[in-house]
Amino acid sequence: MNLNCYLDVNPEVAAAVAAGKPVVALESTIISHGMPYPQNVETALNVEQIIRDNGAVPATIAILGGRLKAGLTHDEIEYLGKAGQNVAKASRRDLPVLVAKGMDGATTVTTTMMIAHMAGISIFATGGIGGVHRGAEKTMDVSADLEELANTPVMVVCAGAKAILDLGLTLEYLETHGVPVIGFGTKELPAFYTRRSGFAVDYEIDTPEELAKTFKVQRDLGLRGGILVTNPIPEEYSMDHEVINKAIDEAVAESVRLGIHGKAVTPYLLAKVKELTGGDSLDSNIHLVYNNAALAAKTAAAYCRL
Repeated sequence: MNLNCYLDVNPEVAAAVAAGKPVVALESTIISHGMPYPQNVETALNVEQIIRDNGAVPATIAILGGRLKAGLTHDEIEYLGKAGQNVAKASRRDLPVLVAKGMDGATTVTTTMMIAHMAGISIFATGGIGGVHRGAEKTMDVSADLEELANTPVMVVCAGAKAILDLGLTLEYLETHGVPVIGFGTKELPAFYTRRSGFAVDYEIDTPEELAKTFKVQRDLGLRGGILVTNPIPEEYSMDHEVINKAIDEAVAESVRLGIHGKAVTPYLLAKVKELTGGDSLDSNIHLVYNNAALAAKTAAAYCRL
């Protein structure tokens, strides 16, 4: 199939991919659904600059006017930031409808991985992945991010799974699907806002070069799926474990009481946690994304040297 009828790759991104230069994909849900305007646009542009400063080309991904976009202009990022939650949050199930109707969509981890892979991009930086939600034994609420990691050959650099999730079950799900979970400089799974969770990762790796080599071996062996790299939030922005867990427990209880479910759960919980922590969680969120972008760019550069 000729993807050109659906996919637009930014000329700079296309040239870098064709020349074997490092490119890092970025999601757009964090722009439209993750932060208020204009902080969302400022953060997105800062993340792109951090990737450039570390030797790679940024490719922010979205759906605009029914076109799959790999690499956005500043004007397109500004548009998503201003439109905010009026832009659909697009997971795998949403792609055919949004494209067919010529609509806009902000890409989640799942759809960013998909479109990055279509465009020939192998490394992706984000904040945190989705996972198995608390109470999933009753609700069956499991993020599509986990299935995508099991099937799409993209390395995802994140600050762990969001602490609003059931982290133990999320790790079990990834293990069942053969997805390696690597801690960058840590043996313990980071929990997004905090550096520690009490759960062990599969392996600890300490350099971008070793991350890149691991990903190359996975690709050379023809193994299905991607790799999850969990990069702890910098110490100075890490939140107190007890404070954040208390806020999360309160937010989860409130979401159950209000009957919030499906794709509305994560945005609600993150907004509620931000409210309960006096905005500290938003500041942590921004700096963990910056940290992940730098690591992803260094890893992409190392991967291109192999």
